Amino acid sequence: MRRIHWQDRVIVDADLHHGDPCIKGTRIPVAMIIGSLADGMSYGQIRQAYPQLSDEDILASLAYAADVLPSYRLASSANQ
Repeated sequence: MRRIHWQDRVIVDADLHHGDPCIKGTRIPVAMIIGSLADGMSYGQIRQAYPQLSDEDILASLAYAADVLPSYRLASSANQ
């Protein structure tokens, strides 16, 4: 399975949702999508709640988190 390139679907813009990462063309934050998955929602349930999202948008959110979290851990460790 090929990995989604989140850069094609996720945008960080200071004028959009206070600079939080969002899905391009929407005001839907990546954190909301990740949180919904963590709460046990299926892709279908998320798409039903936010019809403008696709499976690729949800996968891009996961890919973004996978890429960002390792650097977050490094920054957190350095601050301790």
